[in-house]
Amino acid sequence: MFKTTTEGVVHTMEAVVIEQYIDDLMTKSTAEFPIWNIEKARAGRKSGWDYIDGCMIMALLEIYATSGDKKYLEFADYYEDYRISDDGTIDGYKKEAWNCDELNGGKNLFTLYRLTKKEKYRKAIDKLYEQVKGQPRTKEGNFWHKAIYPDQVWLDGLYMAQPFYMEYEVLFNNNKNVDDIYNQFFNVNKIMRDSETGLYYHGYDASRKMFWADKTTGLSKNFWLRSLGWYSMALLDTLNKAPDRECENWKKLRAIFIDLCDSMLKFQDKSGMWYQVPNFAGREKNYLETSGSAIFAYSLLKGVRTGILTDKKYQEAGVKAFEGICDKYLNTDSGRLSLGGICLVAGLGPDKDPHRDGSYEYYMSEPVVQDDAKGVGPFILAYNEYKQIKK
Repeated sequence: MFKTTTEGVVHTMEAVVIEQYIDDLMTKSTAEFPIWNIEKARAGRKSGWDYIDGCMIMALLEIYATSGDKKYLEFADYYEDYRISDDGTIDGYKKEAWNCDELNGGKNLFTLYRLTKKEKYRKAIDKLYEQVKGQPRTKEGNFWHKAIYPDQVWLDGLYMAQPFYMEYEVLFNNNKNVDDIYNQFFNVNKIMRDSETGLYYHGYDASRKMFWADKTTGLSKNFWLRSLGWYSMALLDTLNKAPDRECENWKKLRAIFIDLCDSMLKFQDKSGMWYQVPNFAGREKNYLETSGSAIFAYSLLKGVRTGILTDKKYQEAGVKAFEGICDKYLNTDSGRLSLGGICLVAGLGPDKDPHRDGSYEYYMSEPVVQDDAKGVGPFILAYNEYKQIKK
């Protein structure tokens, strides 16, 4: 199917090998201790309700949708059923944290409710929507990223919240707040996009009070690959869930997505991947990063498949990105397939965490790990799109 290099030797890597890797991730995980949640494992904590696990479950559900293999659905159902009570209460979820990340896992509940008809999933969806209704906002009208990050918009948060918000509006609220969703994207396009590169800054502080924020613009200092990737998925998934592809707002959002893709293609490395800080290729310590590259592989390939992107160049770039990840970071470690090159985490502040200042040096300082869901989930999503092309 494609070629990958391990210790200088070129091997033909069949789809069955990647699918065995996915099987291993499922069979070696429990609802309490999934092996893909490296952050929790390092902290010695059980998994709860968080966006990291949401990424993996979404990937499994998308593979189920294309393969029909019930093992993926059964694992996803087991995983979510375990932490959701019959009344819809979600173990580990706290609305009062006003955390956009907490909404990400809710996207999977729409799918599971449709496929299993379990009322607990619908009740949990409604509980998460209560957060959407009360989420604090910046003066421009955008959701705060979290209560601990007041007046701040992070690109990550648009992916966590907006596709969930759109799907709820379409399915359960008669599209009443669709324009609010569009406007939150339009604000980000207006405020956070850099006109020279076409890239978007990681964060924006509407209050201009945070130590990492420019006192004039409120923007953070740099572009971070994975946050750009989350933003691309936010745009793509919202476009695909929106009710009316003929309306002006939909067309405007599509143009923003296409512009982002075109801007990112300018920074794509010859390997097919992108750098951790994408506009500083070749700078000391900068590295080709897996999670963001996998997200863009997925966004480009799915964008073409769903008709949002129409030029063949996007599919070619997506294929090149996926194959580039396989070539550089998909390796055999002690007889087991492993995916490396994943930035464990990156963020901005808060005040008690002053090293998270959005500087280039900061983005180079965070750990690079193997097999974390923030890379594995997008990789599986990209693989699922890639596989459909190769069929």
